Amino acid sequence: MSAAPADGKLQRRIPSLPTIKPDRLKTAKTLVEKAVKLRKVFSVHGPYPVIRAALWARGWVERRLPPPVQRTPHCLGDEEEDRDDGDVCADVSDGVDGGEKEETLDDMYNLMSRLVRNETTYFYWTTRRDYIDCHSLDNDQVTNHYANSAALTTKVGLCLNLRNLRWFDAADPDTFFPRCYRLGAEDEKHSFKEDFRRTACTSLLQHVVETSKWKQDRAEDMNDSHQQFVAPGIIDLAVHVCQDFLSVLEHSDIDVTVETPPSVEEGQWAKFMEDYYKVVHEGALIRGSSAFVERCQAMLIRLQEVCPQLNTDGLNNIWIIKPGAMSRGRGIMCMNRLDEILALVDSDRVPKESKWVVQKYLERPLLVHGTKFDLRQWFLVTDWNPLTVWFYRECYLRFSTQPYSTKSLDSSVHLCNYSIQKHFQLSSDRHLEVPNDNMWSCSQFKAFLQQQGRGAEWESVVVPGMQQAVVRALQTTQDLVEPRKASFELYGADFMLGRDLRPWLLEINASPTMACSTAVTARLCPAVQQDTLRVVLDRRTDPNAYTGGFQLIYKQAAVEVPHYVGVNLLVEGAPIRRSTSKPPFKIQSSFDQSSSEGVKTAHNTSTQRSTKISAFLHSDKENQTVGDKKRQLTSTFLKRGDKGKTGGQITSCVRRFCRSLTVEQPLLVHIEPRRKTRRLGLKLGPKGATLVPRSLSFSLSHPHSMLACQSQPNPGQRLHISRSCLPQSTAGPQLKTSARVFPPLQGPLPTLDILSLRPNIVAKTIPCCQANLSLNPSIHMKQLFPCSGKQIPAKCKGAVSVGYKH
Repeated sequence: MSAAPADGKLQRRIPSLPTIKPDRLKTAKTLVEKAVKLRKVFSVHGPYPVIRAALWARGWVERRLPPPVQRTPHCLGDEEEDRDDGDVCADVSDGVDGGEKEETLDDMYNLMSRLVRNETTYFYWTTRRDYIDCHSLDNDQVTNHYANSAALTTKVGLCLNLRNLRWFDAADPDTFFPRCYRLGAEDEKHSFKEDFRRTACTSLLQHVVETSKWKQDRAEDMNDSHQQFVAPGIIDLAVHVCQDFLSVLEHSDIDVTVETPPSVEEGQWAKFMEDYYKVVHEGALIRGSSAFVERCQAMLIRLQEVCPQLNTDGLNNIWIIKPGAMSRGRGIMCMNRLDEILALVDSDRVPKESKWVVQKYLERPLLVHGTKFDLRQWFLVTDWNPLTVWFYRECYLRFSTQPYSTKSLDSSVHLCNYSIQKHFQLSSDRHLEVPNDNMWSCSQFKAFLQQQGRGAEWESVVVPGMQQAVVRALQTTQDLVEPRKASFELYGADFMLGRDLRPWLLEINASPTMACSTAVTARLCPAVQQDTLRVVLDRRTDPNAYTGGFQLIYKQAAVEVPHYVGVNLLVEGAPIRRSTSKPPFKIQSSFDQSSSEGVKTAHNTSTQRSTKISAFLHSDKENQTVGDKKRQLTSTFLKRGDKGKTGGQITSCVRRFCRSLTVEQPLLVHIEPRRKTRRLGLKLGPKGATLVPRSLSFSLSHPHSMLACQSQPNPGQRLHISRSCLPQSTAGPQLKTSARVFPPLQGPLPTLDILSLRPNIVAKTIPCCQANLSLNPSIHMKQLFPCSGKQIPAKCKGAVSVGYKH
């Protein structure tokens, strides 16, 4: 226990807070207000001091993000991230010298971050895309990731999507991407077995051509009794399999069915693979193999035309097994036996939920002083529609710590990731000119090529090949990645070079490492980050801004997204409502001078009626047109026979239909004096005014009003009404019955025509058929059809013509 103070009083410890000077606070507030007004608030997650310093220099203020939730170890199925959190680049703030000045700036930045803690962030830079939800961002908020880019940045996604390259470009993915299969899918697992066996056959042919002669001579000279020999039938089988493969490519197997037995049985394959392992891995010799050299050479020449990876396949048939979504070389193994690869996939060592891919290993890469290397190349995507790709001018090489050899499958020989090689000791057998930090810049590599007399091939073969591979990989995944105008993403692509300097794409990583682990990365990584900000920020305000080492290599023509036309159809419109108010009644007279006084009298006597109809008087020319149409319909109706209805039944149906009419239905009245008389064969009196037919045309509001008639006739039937509601007068001549057809009410609104007799006859019997009926502006509905509820007198000889016209 600590001793008590001498005075016996307890002392309280008060936490010391940083002293905030008024002038510093005022300066911080001024800078923050300006940054907020210009929307220059950023948030960075991860060890990116270069990004922070570059944004601070542009007047941005950092809003600190809360610490992320503790994540579980990197699980399979996530995106590939090639980051190394252990090593970060130093803070390269311009104009900062001395520790005291750095502390002063850090205090100022911390104070400014405190002031913007409640402001909106307009620029995000994170190591993982799931830290920020892109869908919740506004259009002016920038982030360094795209959603759903795992189709590009995982080995499984790249393996699947590059197979569709022929739909986007006239190129073969086998010319720049090693063959790859998913071992979790049964169909691809079967394809891998076939590929492994076929590659064993081609490797055996190359082995015969390259090594058979000198091995045979050595065996004869040594006369070693322990030397293993294999029968020459293995070469015949290999040539036969290669011939079948060429036939498949030439579609010669188009008539082969499922029932056709395979050319090589499983037992034969087992024997062949056993002998193949003895020859390639154990050094066994093939008896009489020198006699097959020319035959093997001819077959290899034919295969070279259709197999672009034949030169890199090598002799040992090595395949590299990778977890589908892990980076920095984790979980990668090299194997050269089919049974071991399949056993690994089926064993409990591999999690069932993981996605493993197997890829053909490039056994014959370009070596630098006998050491294997790969290249890390950066590229930037600033838009996915149209696809816009920026390619960095510089890259760097990563070497392995051991000399290259296919006899050993150790990771120290075949994996060049710095995160793996930094755990191995440098081999004493490695060439002295290979750097101890296992890295070269591209300028150093170009100098090496210049020494080999191949300096010009860097610009003519290597760089164009890498650019084409990047663009083609992006094209195949363009439809899968969610485009967003305010987003961008920096990627790191890994390449290997063949002996012909052709680049081979291995994988593409999201969030490439910016660790300043060597002198090469200490110079390049900060430059890449600063140039990235030049492209994504400076060019937004100035299209001609300096972009540093990035050059635009591809910008796709803008493709308009077609409007979606699906099954969800929408009909828009306003409902039709029945008017409750009565439309005003207007009359346009076309009568001769003799009937004008009667029109005025009838109009004055009927203005007190409660129920009104809409009537219009047509001119003689208009009545002639209406009459012509009526005659056409009448002739059509007369052609249809009515054998199922009697006249009384039809008359009753018409009466019930008339009763169903409502007061609100508009009525159009047409008057055609004298012309009806000539058409119906009526004779005029001595003074020419004895018989005056009147015509009423009722336009029904809805065809379903006919439903009121229970005995509705079938289509094609005609209504023959022999007697109407107009009685016969003994003083007038008898009218012949005029047949009219009354078809079912379907289609457009119908029109009902009623012909009346002369006024002096009708007036004595039925009020609704008075002479002034067609001239009356308002008439009760029950007056129009007085006989609808009464029995027609037996002596009624008047004729009513009921027509139905559209």
